[in-house]
Amino acid sequence: MKKIFLLVLSSFVFFAMSCTKDDEAAAITLKVPTAIEPLDVKDTGFKAKWFFVSKAQSYLLDISTDASFATFVTNYKAKPVTDLNEVVVGLAAGTQYFYRVRAQRDAQITDYSNVISIITTGTNATPEDPTFLKVKANKLANPFFIGMAVKANQLTAGSKYDVILKNEFSSISAEYEMKMDQISTASGVYNWTVADKIVAYGNGNGINVHGHALVWHNSVPTWLANYTGTDAAFALEVKKYITDVVTHYKGKVKSWDVVNEAVEDDGTMRNTIFLKRMGANYVNDCFKWARAAAVAAGDTQLLLFYNDYATSDNTSKQNKMYTIIDDLVASKILDGVGFQMHNTIFAPSKAQIESDINRAVAKGLKIHISELDMQVNPGNAPANLTATFTNELRLAQKDKYKEIVKIYNALPAANKYALTVWGMKDNESWIPFSTDLNHPGNDWPLLYDANFALKSAHTGFLQGLD
Repeated sequence: MKKIFLLVLSSFVFFAMSCTKDDEAAAITLKVPTAIEPLDVKDTGFKAKWFFVSKAQSYLLDISTDASFATFVTNYKAKPVTDLNEVVVGLAAGTQYFYRVRAQRDAQITDYSNVISIITTGTNATPEDPTFLKVKANKLANPFFIGMAVKANQLTAGSKYDVILKNEFSSISAEYEMKMDQISTASGVYNWTVADKIVAYGNGNGINVHGHALVWHNSVPTWLANYTGTDAAFALEVKKYITDVVTHYKGKVKSWDVVNEAVEDDGTMRNTIFLKRMGANYVNDCFKWARAAAVAAGDTQLLLFYNDYATSDNTSKQNKMYTIIDDLVASKILDGVGFQMHNTIFAPSKAQIESDINRAVAKGLKIHISELDMQVNPGNAPANLTATFTNELRLAQKDKYKEIVKIYNALPAANKYALTVWGMKDNESWIPFSTDLNHPGNDWPLLYDANFALKSAHTGFLQGLD
């Protein structure tokens, strides 16, 4: 009897211990690991690192050249690692990589850790994608114009500018030479020479011409700025100018920025000479005059845009701009909105840009990314600026160009018009030499360097068209 009791007791103890072990195993829930900055970064590799996870038996390491991990570096897709680091080898120099880890115990695998970005040292010898921008854009299911801002002196036949423009771009905007103070020399007196050259270049080469801009507070000719007539007479002068310019370029200029930058950064109407002398409805008046001029000239296909900057990450300014837009839409005199997008590699965010643009899309308007460039030195203190265009800046700029083009490319076909880059070469951009930005020459915001060589930003633009 005693033997039977001991046998039953031992069986019970064994069963209880087995259940306890099973319960303990079931109770273990691994924490998601935290990846940390790598060590020993070299041309061809680095040491990926992460923090210890209690009870983990191993870790699964992913490495990609894509932050979304759509593809993986060979041998680094869920690679098992039993340590808290892994020496990664076989990488390319001057290239951006991303890594993440998961913890594992038996069949249990955690969610992914945070993603760490790292750029290997050295110079990436991989050539940039030489595909022409407009060629790739024209193959899209819903193509749109690829534009560039130009100066008349760049349009000499056979020049590098000329060759690149014809190969890469399907639309042009005058950077400055079609503004009011460049054309209007006195009341009813015009100098068309330079503007005509730009328009003729576009028309002669099958390139769309976008007019920029009819009314802008920074391009008021001296004679109009000093005008001594009544406010009503001043308004008639503006009307005459708009009417004459739209009529002169009927059928040749396919779209116009009618009013440029009417909203101040604080979300109020900019206190320009036009606001002071023509009143709060001056924007609406200018659009009415432009539309009436086009209709009278038989130019019924002319598109009219309102154009402004820095609305995506400035809610007050954005809301005020849409108040103007709503008024123009109600009057049925607006076709589209120009979003300048003088962006930086840090801001605005993808979500901010999409939210801003989608407000115009919801109103059925055409969207023009009208003055795109990408600052890599957005600070205003010279001491904080980098003096060299590093690999980190190069790849960050590439990603931001890809991001903005991808956003635009995803728009409905009916809302697409053009995506225009504000210049060709870094050393000729307005950004490095703007006294407001205070960059003293240190920035590289465009798709080509000072020697007309393609940059990674150009490859990023192309990738955004995928």
